[in-house]
Amino acid sequence: MLRISVGLPVVLAIVPTAIGQAPLWGQCGGQGFTGPTTCVAGAVCYYENPYHSNCFPVAKSTEGSNTVATTLGGKLYFGTGVHNYELNDPAYAAKLNNVSLFGQITPASLNWDATESVQGFFTFDEGDAMVTLAKKNGQLVRSPPCISLDQLPNWVNTLDTSPDVLLDILINHCITLVRIHFIVIEVNTHGTELGMVLIGEALCRGNMFVFYAWDIVVDPFTSEGFTAPVGVSVANTVNPSYIDDILTAARAADPAAKLYIAATGMDTPGEQLDGMVGEVQWLQQQGIPLDGIAFQSHFVIGSVPSKEALMANYQNFTSLGLEVAITVLDIRGGLLPDVSGQQQADYETVISACKAVPGCVGVTLADISDKYSNIPVQYSGAGSALPWDINYVATMAYDGIIAGFTN
Repeated sequence: MLRISVGLPVVLAIVPTAIGQAPLWGQCGGQGFTGPTTCVAGAVCYYENPYHSNCFPVAKSTEGSNTVATTLGGKLYFGTGVHNYELNDPAYAAKLNNVSLFGQITPASLNWDATESVQGFFTFDEGDAMVTLAKKNGQLVRSPPCISLDQLPNWVNTLDTSPDVLLDILINHCITLVRIHFIVIEVNTHGTELGMVLIGEALCRGNMFVFYAWDIVVDPFTSEGFTAPVGVSVANTVNPSYIDDILTAARAADPAAKLYIAATGMDTPGEQLDGMVGEVQWLQQQGIPLDGIAFQSHFVIGSVPSKEALMANYQNFTSLGLEVAITVLDIRGGLLPDVSGQQQADYETVISACKAVPGCVGVTLADISDKYSNIPVQYSGAGSALPWDINYVATMAYDGIIAGFTN
């Protein structure tokens, strides 16, 4: 009797905890549901419909993605794209400022429509804020593409001018970003320049050493070859050599930064990949400066190429002496986080392919959280594409990232 009377309170103390949490895959909400609404450890309650919310598994990994990428993965960084308004969300800011998670950022506030919405009038307040934050955190900065069809201000789309004038406009915009604004000149206490030319408002700015790379142009090819960089008539399209001119000007503006060309659609063999390889070979023959190729990788769950195929795509360029980087990465699925393991496996495939190629220097997510993703707007029925859900809970996709850098 004594043993029973002593043991019974222990059992009773355990029972409320056990019945107070819904099990993995168990129901945790819905109209008329009266059971537990919190899930066991390792699971989180997701709304499915008015009648059902269920406990889905979350990431098991506790390691920081940037820490693992730079140590076990041998990469320079693991990073993310970011919009300034997202920093008004304390939970978002906490993730971004965690350098164990992110060692690099790509500020959307450096896009053309954000920096020169009116021709000749440049605004850098938001860009400065992001660069200052990165510098404070010790994070690298990559620029978004200087010239991108998706981020052009209205005045560029409505231009009706000559090819030569258009080329001057393109160069002026890029060089203003690279040279006039974001390069810094070291000065001593007497105001004397130290080893560099003093340029405009660059004095007193401390941004040079935080910039790792500039993406000069994105998607310069179509099935017919080069495409116009802006929405002008075909008669006024700049000569394909505009890429050469802008790369040359950018190198003169910031000799320390890496210069990249970016493209989507290069993750599988095809016109984009072939066109880029041919362009790189031509640029190298002409002595035009180019340091790397940026892969903008937007995948659908279950459609990611094999690790070997991705490696071969990256090696097309590293074999030519260039770096490669995955500068935009998302793998979209349904509205709820994928729990089948496929998205996790897909992230692992992409990350492990980069890890296996020494010249692949880093990976940048499209953004941190599904909360601010534009995928539901672009693709009906899709939504879960990033390794943190709308509540900043790390999903199984995060385990895939860690495994990709680790295994």
